[in-house]
Amino acid sequence: MPLALAHPRPITYPSARMIRFSLFGIPIQIQPFFWITLALISGNLTGSTAEAFLRIGLFVIAGFISVLIHELGHALTGRAFGKQAAITLQAFGGFAAFSGGFTRPQSFLVTAAGPIAQILLAIVVYLLIPVLPLHSQNAVYFIQSLLWISVAWAVLNLLPILPLDGGQLVNAVLGPKRLKLTLWITIVSAIAAAVLVFMYFQSILFPIFLGMFAYQAFQALRETR
Repeated sequence: MPLALAHPRPITYPSARMIRFSLFGIPIQIQPFFWITLALISGNLTGSTAEAFLRIGLFVIAGFISVLIHELGHALTGRAFGKQAAITLQAFGGFAAFSGGFTRPQSFLVTAAGPIAQILLAIVVYLLIPVLPLHSQNAVYFIQSLLWISVAWAVLNLLPILPLDGGQLVNAVLGPKRLKLTLWITIVSAIAAAVLVFMYFQSILFPIFLGMFAYQAFQALRETR
C-alpha cells in the first residue's frame, strides 16, 4: 500500500545504509524495506525455483519504476511551484518531501500529479506493447506487472483516505476548517475498503493497513474535539 504523500515534510538526509542517487536534480533515497515489501507483494515467495526468484526480481524492478514515476510526479510539480523536493521510497510506497508549504490549489495539483503520472505510464506502456520485443514469458510478465502496479497503485492512492493521495485531495478541497469532515470520510472509507478487500481478495494485509488509517483518523478526530 503506497503512502504517496504530497504534503510538505522536512527534507532529511539519508543514512549510509540507504541507496542514494539524484534524478532531474531531485535527491532520492530508498530504504531497504521498500525492496522487501515489493518482494512480498509479488506473491512469488512461496516458490523455490530459479524462475520464481527471477519473477520476484522482475516484479520488484517494475514496482520500483512505477512508484518512482509516481513520486516524481509529486516532486516535479512541487518544484514547478518553487519548492525544493526530495523523494523517499519506503515500505509500502514512498513520499515526496518539500522545503515549504503550498496553497490549497497548489497542494491539490501536487497531490494529483502522482497518480496521474502513474496512470500515464500505464497508458504509454500499453500503447507500446505492439512494438515491444516480448519474445519470452518473463518479458510478458514484466510488462504485465508494470501495468498492474501502475494502475492498482494509482487507484488505491486515490481512495479518500488520509494519508493517501485521495485523502490529501479531499483535505485540499475541504480545507482546514472542515478537517473533521475529512477525518470522518477517511474513517468510513477505510472501514468500507477494508471489508471489501477482505471479502473479494481474501487478503488480510491491506485491511490491516486500512484499519490503521481509520484508527489514526479517529485519534486525530478526538484531538480536534
